[in-house]
Amino acid sequence: MTTTTPTTTTAATDAPAADSRALGLAHYAARGVLEQILARHGVSFRQHVVLRAAATAQTPPTADRLVAEVRGTLKADPAGIRTVVDGLLAKGLLVADGAHLPATDAGRELLAAVGAAVAPVSARIWGGIPAEDLAAAGRVLALVTERADAEFAALTGG
Repeated sequence: MTTTTPTTTTAATDAPAADSRALGLAHYAARGVLEQILARHGVSFRQHVVLRAAATAQTPPTADRLVAEVRGTLKADPAGIRTVVDGLLAKGLLVADGAHLPATDAGRELLAAVGAAVAPVSARIWGGIPAEDLAAAGRVLALVTERADAEFAALTGG
């Protein structure tokens, strides 16, 4: 029996309308790929998010600012994020510089290595999707994120 792989056009034409389930499936599929790559580099998804936030900040963040930013991104418990920060400090990927927590050279090198490993995979996942489809998806996802953030804030009092 011969099997065929659907083309981008077929998949896009036959795809159901976007909804929470479709968004979740896409998120977990992509996150699963990223987590496999991160595991090869000895870091977890949360460690990567925290390290990236520290390394890309305009100025080195304080622990409180780093926790607040990551909480806004992941909607995770602040105590759990602080545990991740402590782990990154212990691994030497972040360093305490007074009240600030800049990424170390090792932390920036790790982010560069992960980025280099992710780039070709990301190109295969995103490649060939028409620009107008990406723009439409971007607008929808921005609106969903805005609305979900508002609902999260209402539910958590924040």
